[in-house]
Amino acid sequence: MGFMFASSMSQKAAMPAVAGSAQGLPADHPPVGGAQGAAPNPQAMQAQVQASIEKARNEPQNFEAQIAAADLYYQIQRYDQALEYLLKANQLKPTDYRTVVLLGMVNLDATHYDQAEKWYRAALKMKQDDVMVLAGLAATTLQKGDAKAAEVAIAQLEKVDPNSEDLPQFRDKLASLKAGK
Repeated sequence: MGFMFASSMSQKAAMPAVAGSAQGLPADHPPVGGAQGAAPNPQAMQAQVQASIEKARNEPQNFEAQIAAADLYYQIQRYDQALEYLLKANQLKPTDYRTVVLLGMVNLDATHYDQAEKWYRAALKMKQDDVMVLAGLAATTLQKGDAKAAEVAIAQLEKVDPNSEDLPQFRDKLASLKAGK
């Protein structure tokens, strides 16, 4: 399955344009992006997207179909629709850690900070040392303007990953928040 939520945060800006590019690949590697010079077929892609969404609508008990539809909506930044399908998936498998984390992440991206915090905290009850979840919780509480909760989240992140690249930025935002800026 082409599920990319968890890695899409760091890869959004870093995704290389690979169509037709063979840089760094072995000489016998098959062509990247299909046939040389072939443009992607937007109609075929749209048909695949529609089929995936229809499958999710027609099979509300199909967990993977709900996740696939959520992923498609997330990729085009239609967060409320992604959340709709993630919530259905969560109803089907309430203890699926990945879905709980994604509900936190997508709510954060959608600027639904209270909901993001709820889902990140639920994820942390399942797995206390997930650096991505701790960073998401810190970002959420900072964006909510909750200095006390942010301070706790940042301290938890620092305890689990003292070398986290996010810590300096989080500390700066926390200091600004405390200073009333």
